[in-house]
Amino acid sequence: MQNIYPNNFETKIGFDRIREMLHNKCLSAMGSEWVVEMHFQTKFESISGQLGEVTEFCRIIREFDNFPANHFYDLRSSLHKIELEGRFLEAAELFDLKRSLESVRAIVTFFNKQEEEIFPLLKKKTTNIQVFPYIYDRIETIINKFGKIRDNATSELAQIRRNILSRQSNMSKRLHAILKQAQKDGLVEDEATVTIRDGRAVIPVLAGNKRKLKGIVYDESATGKTSYVEPNEIVEMNNEIRELEYAEHREIIRILTDFSNDIRPYLEDLFYSYDFLGEIDFIRAKALMAVDFDAIKPEMVNEPVIDWQKAVHPLLMRTLKKESRKIVPLNIWLNSEKHILLISGPNAGGKSVCLKTVAILQYMLQCGLLIPLSEASKAGVFNQLFIDIGDEQSMENDLSTYSSHLMNMKYFVKYSNEKSLVLIDEFGTGTEPMLGGAIAESILDKLNQLRTFGVITTHYTNLKHYASSAKGVVNGAMLYDSQNMNPLFQLEIGKPGSSFAFEIARKIGLPEDILEKATEKVGKDHIDFDRSLRQINRDKHYWETKRKKIRKVEKILDNTAEDYEAELKETQKQRKAILKKAKEDADLLLKGVNKRIENTIDEIKKVQAEKEKTKQARENIIQLKKDIDRKVSGNDENLSSKIDKLRQREKKRNQHRPEEYKKPVYNEEKKEEIELKHGDKVRIKGQSTVGDLIELNNKNAVVAFGQLITTVPRKNIERLSNSEAKKIDKNRYSKSSLLSANFTEKRFAFKSEIDIRGQRVEEAISKIQAFIDEAIMFEVAQLRILHGKGHGILKQSIREYLRSEPMVRNYKDEHVDFGGAGITVVNLAL
Repeated sequence: MQNIYPNNFETKIGFDRIREMLHNKCLSAMGSEWVVEMHFQTKFESISGQLGEVTEFCRIIREFDNFPANHFYDLRSSLHKIELEGRFLEAAELFDLKRSLESVRAIVTFFNKQEEEIFPLLKKKTTNIQVFPYIYDRIETIINKFGKIRDNATSELAQIRRNILSRQSNMSKRLHAILKQAQKDGLVEDEATVTIRDGRAVIPVLAGNKRKLKGIVYDESATGKTSYVEPNEIVEMNNEIRELEYAEHREIIRILTDFSNDIRPYLEDLFYSYDFLGEIDFIRAKALMAVDFDAIKPEMVNEPVIDWQKAVHPLLMRTLKKESRKIVPLNIWLNSEKHILLISGPNAGGKSVCLKTVAILQYMLQCGLLIPLSEASKAGVFNQLFIDIGDEQSMENDLSTYSSHLMNMKYFVKYSNEKSLVLIDEFGTGTEPMLGGAIAESILDKLNQLRTFGVITTHYTNLKHYASSAKGVVNGAMLYDSQNMNPLFQLEIGKPGSSFAFEIARKIGLPEDILEKATEKVGKDHIDFDRSLRQINRDKHYWETKRKKIRKVEKILDNTAEDYEAELKETQKQRKAILKKAKEDADLLLKGVNKRIENTIDEIKKVQAEKEKTKQARENIIQLKKDIDRKVSGNDENLSSKIDKLRQREKKRNQHRPEEYKKPVYNEEKKEEIELKHGDKVRIKGQSTVGDLIELNNKNAVVAFGQLITTVPRKNIERLSNSEAKKIDKNRYSKSSLLSANFTEKRFAFKSEIDIRGQRVEEAISKIQAFIDEAIMFEVAQLRILHGKGHGILKQSIREYLRSEPMVRNYKDEHVDFGGAGITVVNLAL
């Protein structure tokens, strides 16, 4: 029995393309070998461990720039070569060995520098890896940083190379002397120079003079006008140099042979290091692909189960991304109670894509690859994966399409069990519908009895009815927009889907009379059943959308109810603080006024009430009164404006809240009127300056505030007890300067931008509410909310809240040059 069926399973689901992508991401043939050997696994611990290793390497790719990923050279064949006595590594191989050992050492050092809990699985792989300092240092003495044998590799080699240089220098001098003499004798052209032919230094001589220069003719030019002659004196020198070069080569071979003999005992450990290098290359390739696909390791359980949220087909996602199109994610679940999913729906609605998505993601997972889905997903392990998809007709085996399907069904029924996952596309098709449907229903019933897991697509109504009544089988529908006649590519589990055959035929323009005859032939009951499925689908989709919207609104209201309560208390507190500050400012102003009035009276007395002086003093008092009125009026208007805005905001918010969330809008409590009498301590309502009641009638009261005596409407004053009056006088000035300083400091420290990236929706909404409240208090009309792009969930939730905020005039995306869709600009109605 095979774990995977059929043999071309990987080609059918597109996994061969996944292998190709991994090959392209490998740095060496060693990593590619691991890709070739990658296979379907059933041991939970092995799968989970491999997924954990790739997850750790994904973190390295995202967070570390210094991981050593150079010089992944494969020296295994060279090392196998020197297993035989007398064989040796060439200088180039020695250079590659040195650099690859540098990579092994750098990788081990990288993981040793990290904390144990950061990369526990990858760090564990380096435990038994040796870095061979002896071998590395020995190579350093033999070759230089350019991969060439060092002159001082041995004393013999150094002496040989010195002799070569000396002979070459002497020969060069003698050769140039001969050339110069030949030019003087007219045997060689003046511009001629020494050249090399067949590794020998020669002089270019005119063909007619070649016998006049004693030596050996080695070559001629293409035209025959020039001959290349090696003078007899130089022949012997060249021969000596050639003998020295042979000696140099023999010494280099001896050096390399000695080195190969020295490292032969360490070959097994070296092979192990290269296996480690290949595995790291393989894990790195898997991690790079996971980052490209935005893939993760889901929650793993050691049982057959599928509970996936927002799963996507990686190859389809890659294709659509190139076309700037978005893929619709898949939500699917299978468990021990509902272990077979029967998917129905219109053609080209996504049924086969859904089936292939399950196939390739489960296969990738059990090959140790991360898969693209949500972190809320859960995945299990199956012992077998069987698939029947596409046309398997065979001329050689005399199999029709339907016969090949039946052969597959025979294999499935024979070898399936409760840990198998069966994937069947277009179940029952290829033969007479009624007979094919009956056979398909019997096979489905058998698979259900075996408690096999499965994802099956079909158009047969009898299978939909069976799934509705059979325990262990559940219907699923690919959603379809019947109004616009477009597939939505969304799977909904729990109800069967309609094929929309008549609607699609009508959309493409099939004559109406043909459709009417088809309706008569198939029967009105069947058409009504299909229509009922569509109506149920439409109604369920509508009410599901409504329910989600209501739930979302309720959630926002629940999360913000306490925030509103706190906001209201803070608003009231700020209002009282502002009023108190204004009253204390007025008290200070009144003190100054009293002083100026007393000075004016003294001045009048001193000049004995001269008419002009008295007139001037009165005018000064009148002007002072106007100044006071203007200042008080300005302060009152400013304070009233801010308080009214806060009060108006609460009123508007209440209009948009359900009854249970409405909050009271602040209003000053009206105190019961207490009977006034002469001599009482009183104050003007809303102020904190204490005065003495001198006279009282039905409408007005005369009150003395220190040296200032004024008449005010009786309804505007209130009586104070002696203790209240003393307390007010004592505390009147204590907090005024502090409140003023705090408010001013907050005003200048306020920033019109807030960053809520990475926060949960509830936390972000709460902070934005407080942010808008402060903006209203400080009269800042335009705000910027930095939420990032991501999947758009946070942005959508924020904008839903802004729509319900009465003080928000409008909002929009920031200009593309300043952040675009990642920032929302909010304009307040101030």
